[in-house]
Amino acid sequence: MAGQADNRAPYARIAAHYAELIASGELQPGTLMPSIKNLSEEWRVSTATVEKALRKLRNDGLIRGIHGIGTEVLDPPSPMSSGSQRQDRGRRTGSSWGDGERSDSHQASVVPAPADVAQALDVQPGSEVVRRSRVYRDRHGIVAHSTSWIPARYAQLIPQLAMSERLTGGTSLQLISEATGHPISHRIDTASASRLTPEYVELLELDPDDTPADPVVVMTAKFVDSEGNVVEYGVDLGGPGRTWRTESEVVA
Repeated sequence: MAGQADNRAPYARIAAHYAELIASGELQPGTLMPSIKNLSEEWRVSTATVEKALRKLRNDGLIRGIHGIGTEVLDPPSPMSSGSQRQDRGRRTGSSWGDGERSDSHQASVVPAPADVAQALDVQPGSEVVRRSRVYRDRHGIVAHSTSWIPARYAQLIPQLAMSERLTGGTSLQLISEATGHPISHRIDTASASRLTPEYVELLELDPDDTPADPVVVMTAKFVDSEGNVVEYGVDLGGPGRTWRTESEVVA
């Protein structure tokens, strides 16, 4: 979010800065990183802090050291992003996009709830729900096809939920929390592998005559507010070759 203080450790800020440059393509594969000395002077930190930042980038598969030459930028891995990760990013930064991501093909409509969606949202099958979908992409192609299912009563409070355009003013969860006064209190995540079905082939814009043999990642996230209401059920379908990756701090 603009103007928001960045409370991350210096090494984490440095690593995030260069990870973003690599993800956006500004730093191309094969480019050499600045030297440790130059980075130390530029960021006004110790060489030990710079080395820690570079170690993180190496662990993330973004760079590698070449003896006698320097540190080379690699073609970054292409993980998919999940609804939960986008919620975290939206709360932290005001945007649901990951590094180098964009979204398009935003569609929304009010439809009868399929049985599995009705069960997840704790509504009757056939009840009206909002179906919002969009495609997340980066320079490698489709990151994920994402669908959000929301009880239709929230569209009465927030009409733009049922409009086929990118939301303004926050994510769907932020808008619902603000409109109801009930924050999201917890979520339930699942992850599984699935064979490519004809529906998935269409959603991922694949050639039906030349589909990958490997399974794809399917992730779901159910979001519950402080009153115990299920306000959204998200289904993310990862693009072919995408893996799901998460990272967290380990407290000793």
